[in-house]
Amino acid sequence: MDVALGLPVLVGLIAVALLFDFLNGLHDAANSIATIVSTRVLRPQYAVFWAAFFNFVAFMVFGLHVAQTIGTGIIDPAIVDAQVIFAALVGAIVWNLVTWALGIPSSSSHALIGGLFGAGVAKAGLSAAVWSGLSKTVIAIVLSPLVGFLLAMVLVAIVSWASVRSTPFAVDRAFRILQFASASLYSLGHGGNDAQKTMGIIAVLLYSQGQLGGEFFVPFWVVLSCQAAMAMGTLMGGWRIVRTMGLRITRLTPMQGFCAETGGAATLFMATFLGVPVSTTHTITGAIVGVGAARRLSAVRWNVASSIVYAWVITMPASAIVAALSWWAVKIFVR
Repeated sequence: MDVALGLPVLVGLIAVALLFDFLNGLHDAANSIATIVSTRVLRPQYAVFWAAFFNFVAFMVFGLHVAQTIGTGIIDPAIVDAQVIFAALVGAIVWNLVTWALGIPSSSSHALIGGLFGAGVAKAGLSAAVWSGLSKTVIAIVLSPLVGFLLAMVLVAIVSWASVRSTPFAVDRAFRILQFASASLYSLGHGGNDAQKTMGIIAVLLYSQGQLGGEFFVPFWVVLSCQAAMAMGTLMGGWRIVRTMGLRITRLTPMQGFCAETGGAATLFMATFLGVPVSTTHTITGAIVGVGAARRLSAVRWNVASSIVYAWVITMPASAIVAALSWWAVKIFVR
């Protein structure tokens, strides 16, 4: 596949990329709203609108460092063509649909990165990989939930100390209000980090097809399209994963929900400004486990948390395998 395939194929692939972005919002809606729903601060139908709005406006706050990493830091842009992009998206979308159907909060981000890696290796071997960018992403798999976990625990300790003289009713009322702010920040971080991954995919596709001239950049229409697709997906987010994230890991009070969201948002803000494509699913899961463990270790349902970890471990290899198979299938079909 190359430039000669023309505009219809290019438009079709961009549509597939935006479909992935929509499914990312659908799959990861729980990241933004699980805590505010589980604490009954906001009804589900209002929470999704709240999250979708902040997912959309995130591009006004953050730069495009994550898009740059995805576009040029996972596989060599020189080997990218329409077939590689299509196979990468198929790998990510198939894995997202499987885990969404099963209610498993796996990472859309790492599914996409695994898909890129698998398609790139299928075409050009291991030399296609940009190991510096991949190693940064793999390190973030471990660090993002750990940082979210630690920040949430520290916030619980600080907030508990600061409110020790207040009545439980006053604390609950105050944090029901504050949770609106923390949920907004987390949705902002989610939109800022996750939507940029699809921006990077579309931008490197345009670059490979000669549509950006000789310089890699992300056109503004791509930014708006990706943010809108993710916001629409969030509006239609599935409640299977909301239940796992918000109810099955540990029971949350508004104060704990505030600490989990704020710890998760701080982690996402740092990662996005540094250009690291972290998993919003990993981050909020680590933060929720952190607030549960701060109360007592037995408050966390470790069997649920461990099953989520298993999904994390296999996400990148599974999506890479599907993407590689897709690349070979397309190659055979095109012949």
